[in-house]
Amino acid sequence: MTHDTIADLLLARTGDTRPGLLTRERTWTWDEVVRESAARAALARTPRAEGPFHIGVLLDNVPEYLFWLGGAALAGAAVVGINPTRRGSHLEQEVRHTDCRLIVTDRAGRALLDGLDVGVPPERFVLVDDPAYADRVAALAAEPARDPAVDATTRMLLLFTSGTTGASKAAICSQGRLAGLGHANSAKYEVTRDDICYCPMPLFHGNALMALWAPALAAGAAVALTPKFSASGFLPDVRHFGATFFTYVGKAIAYVLGQPARDDDADNPLTHAFGTEASPEDKSAFLSRFGCRLVEGYGSSEGAGMLKQAPGGPASALGVPARDGVRIVDPETRAVCPPALLDAHGRVRNPEEAIGEIVDTEGAARFEGYYKNPAANAERVHHGWYWTGDLGYVDEAGYFYFAGRSGDWIRVDGENTSALLTERVLRRHPDVLAAGVFGVPDPRSGDQVMAAIEIPEGTGFAALKLPDFLAGQEDLGTKGVPRYVRVSHALPATGSNKLRKKEMQSEGWRTADPVYRWTGRGAPAYALMTDADKAALREEFLANGRARFLP
Repeated sequence: MTHDTIADLLLARTGDTRPGLLTRERTWTWDEVVRESAARAALARTPRAEGPFHIGVLLDNVPEYLFWLGGAALAGAAVVGINPTRRGSHLEQEVRHTDCRLIVTDRAGRALLDGLDVGVPPERFVLVDDPAYADRVAALAAEPARDPAVDATTRMLLLFTSGTTGASKAAICSQGRLAGLGHANSAKYEVTRDDICYCPMPLFHGNALMALWAPALAAGAAVALTPKFSASGFLPDVRHFGATFFTYVGKAIAYVLGQPARDDDADNPLTHAFGTEASPEDKSAFLSRFGCRLVEGYGSSEGAGMLKQAPGGPASALGVPARDGVRIVDPETRAVCPPALLDAHGRVRNPEEAIGEIVDTEGAARFEGYYKNPAANAERVHHGWYWTGDLGYVDEAGYFYFAGRSGDWIRVDGENTSALLTERVLRRHPDVLAAGVFGVPDPRSGDQVMAAIEIPEGTGFAALKLPDFLAGQEDLGTKGVPRYVRVSHALPATGSNKLRKKEMQSEGWRTADPVYRWTGRGAPAYALMTDADKAALREEFLANGRARFLP
């Protein structure tokens, strides 16, 4: 039987005695999960405030988060995932923007919101660690049922984009779209009823909800929760839960691979995982070390499912179009870009003509929009097409590749160079846990390449021997070698472990972290920038009339 809503999928688990939710403290059957969700649905309705039925949830990955997702689905409410890494005015603006009528949190979350005008009165806060909360929920126990008004168009989620390239926007996801993704992704990622799906990604993020929770719900697989991602705790969690599947982003994989290797690393139950932004080298290393296959995909909270996997294709390719309307076009002319001509290292030899924006000419109807943001909607949908804002290219065999975000191509000495390629090269270094590459202004003309790298505590920049390493990378052109390198043990990141590249780009070399600059000519050599060096560089901008370009 096809279930068209999340409420349908949840109610179909009524009476299911197989494990549905695991923590280190307890196991809930799917039937218990459904009944806990029904109690939260009743709590959400008593009393319901005027206005949009939006419930803000500010919690770590704890069982209450899943119970409230289920409760919202049954009640016909939308969950607004509040990012606990936000602070101050940014946090206040996001909560107010989404018109929450109820906020579910705990004492720690309440403290984050103290003093902020989020538009929700104190009596509309539900604290899940309040001593009276359990009794309040227990008193609302009832036979699971959904609100009669719930259908496929009922709003289920408001998902804030990660904000790595600008201000966050709240993407709308209906129950029908999320249920459809649950069905499609359980098949696509081979999630079966026998799987145990470990969720280290935050539940306010589309990755955890669309690629793990919804597929597990559709398949009847168990979901294993840990409050927060921990690189050192990853393998112990996997073994404790017997986890067979998980989802990730590339930085998390880098952190796990950065843990000291052990002879028994492959002694674990993992078989496969789905995520984005893991390099081909990391995919190979993860398979070799842990015996787990990483399946890369392309998608977003706004419009998933544009590309499908192509087994046997190039390791760095995203796949092939899932439908005829997906293509790479010149954003100015809307003409389809010609195939990329690749050199022996996989570099694009004709980037000016081959690289364009990834669009879906049939995707406008699938895009459900951003909440109260017509300008952002117009940026995504125009000329009747859905525009991703991502760059890509297609090879002569028809495989699609990701070429970065719109700002990931840097004009150096009149030539385009790929920030994404330089990032991948840097990530090959055994002591680089994460890397972000972006353009910063040159004091005379154009841009230069700057890299921000994260290295382990106790490791110094000199120990990296970065000039020698870069010189040995045959696929790194001279224009792609970083002129500036910011070094940190904890680069700024979003709550979903994506680097805040826009923030780092705006700071440039004027960050508090150490920055090393390429000095001299010929082979790269780096020297630590002093305050005097930075002041002299600023004067160079002023002397050349380029003060407006300073970071």
